[in-house]
Amino acid sequence: MTNSNYGSVDKRGCGYSKDDFLPEESFTNWGSYVQALRDTKTRLKDRVLSRSSDQLELHGIRDRSQHQMKKSLNWFDLVWFGIGAVMGAGIFVPTGEATKNLAGPAVLLSYVISGTAALLSVLCYSEFSVEIPVAGGSFAYLRVELGDFVAFIAAGNILFEYVVSGAGVARSWTSYFATLCNHKPDDFRINVSSLAEGYNHLDPIAVVILLVICAGASLSTKGSSQFNSIMTIIHLVVMVFILVVGLTQANLANYSNFAPYGARGVLKAAAMLFFAYVGFDGIATLGEEVKNPGRDIPIGLIGSMVVTITIYCLLAGTICLMQPFNQVDVNAPFTIAFQAAGMNWAKYIVAIGALKEMTTVLLASIISQAGYFTHIARTHMAPPFLAAVNEKTGTPVTDTVVMVVANCTMAFFTSLDILANLVSIATLFVFSLVPLALLVRRYYVSGETPDRDRDKLILFLVLITLSSIGSGVFWEISENTWIGCIINAGVWFLATLGLNLTLKEARKPKVWGLPLMPWLPSASIAINVFIMCSIDGLHATYDAAKDVENKGTNTTDIDVIAARTNAF
Repeated sequence: MTNSNYGSVDKRGCGYSKDDFLPEESFTNWGSYVQALRDTKTRLKDRVLSRSSDQLELHGIRDRSQHQMKKSLNWFDLVWFGIGAVMGAGIFVPTGEATKNLAGPAVLLSYVISGTAALLSVLCYSEFSVEIPVAGGSFAYLRVELGDFVAFIAAGNILFEYVVSGAGVARSWTSYFATLCNHKPDDFRINVSSLAEGYNHLDPIAVVILLVICAGASLSTKGSSQFNSIMTIIHLVVMVFILVVGLTQANLANYSNFAPYGARGVLKAAAMLFFAYVGFDGIATLGEEVKNPGRDIPIGLIGSMVVTITIYCLLAGTICLMQPFNQVDVNAPFTIAFQAAGMNWAKYIVAIGALKEMTTVLLASIISQAGYFTHIARTHMAPPFLAAVNEKTGTPVTDTVVMVVANCTMAFFTSLDILANLVSIATLFVFSLVPLALLVRRYYVSGETPDRDRDKLILFLVLITLSSIGSGVFWEISENTWIGCIINAGVWFLATLGLNLTLKEARKPKVWGLPLMPWLPSASIAINVFIMCSIDGLHATYDAAKDVENKGTNTTDIDVIAARTNAF
């Protein structure tokens, strides 16, 4: 497709023609369309088997945006962007549930385990983002290594994940703001009894905050990054304040019963807490705007994750030192811990910190959504006029607006009860595909790798995936948990060892590569799939529906952040 199909967008301003939506030859006229329908079987096979290339993503596809995104970011910007994107409001709520009901003081180990899983995913993303620094992030990586069909499925999961989580954080922003004003979380929402339950608490404040963030993200990525850095620094100061003040109430005796629920409890808590780390993949979408991708992206990704893991572990350790694990509040652990210590004023510090971090999370989310959608439009999986990058701002303004409208619509109406768990599955699904694609990238080059080696690679990847699924399933449903897990872990180990010993790497990274191949990406697949099999969301739709029927009420996993601030 030539660039001329996109030039008319700028010339006409807000006017669009059919070619801006369907410029392809198949849609030129009815005859062409009928012929395309006749060729559906052949074309579908071609799309399933076809793969993109590094150069096509870096140049041919990216050039469809007419104007280049401004290269204005460095590693310092990426570190703060990553911290702001990852360190969401989740730390204030799941810590209580994981500590009291799952792990006890060993929640510290749970954070280490979940953080390690996230770090493995970060390392896999890093190699791809250095080699293919484009706005499409994981979507582009999957197009290159696993093909259009897998990338298309992943794109739906990615956009679903971002829209739902962004809407949920926006609604939570409203609730924390209400508590800061000494109101109940729902006081600033409009109750419309004529609408269905779960869609009847309208949230205009969530829409306003999203629109404000939309304006900032559209004007300048560098300006947004600077704002994010300032907000994140302030947030870290608040975190340090909570840690220092909290440790003045420390009692080492609270660690006497370190793991009251055993190893199973620690691992279940790790599965729950994994989602406190979600959001780092947004850094990969900034690849086109980074001055030195080979240096800056690995530092930004890995550096931000190390800082986040450290702070999460310190916060988890502090809450368990402040109170015995069985007294930690499930709803608002830090707030109640400070209140129990006679420091009721600390709730305002917690609320302010939550508002600041949710603002940076929303900003990072909107920027990432726009980047993903821009690259998806470049491939014509979305209307190609959405691929345009604004000449003046160097940002995808149209895509930013489109994604914010989607966020606003969902945030205004929806309490997100069932979608919360589904977004967890969507996230882990993509996180599992990226290391799989990295193994394909290292061990297979089309036209060079012998068919025998290709078949071996497919066999090993199937065994790694199936054994990972098997471990998760046995862990959840089998009475002989350890036996099943050990057998599946053995299959995973032998498959990874076989891959390591019988196949040579077909391609070496040009700038920065993941060490310990193939063990690290294989471990990333195993851990992500294991967690995906462990989360409650696997059966969320059925359980949530029954809960509504039996109890008449429902509580969301994302909106729970809001409801639980009643403890304030």
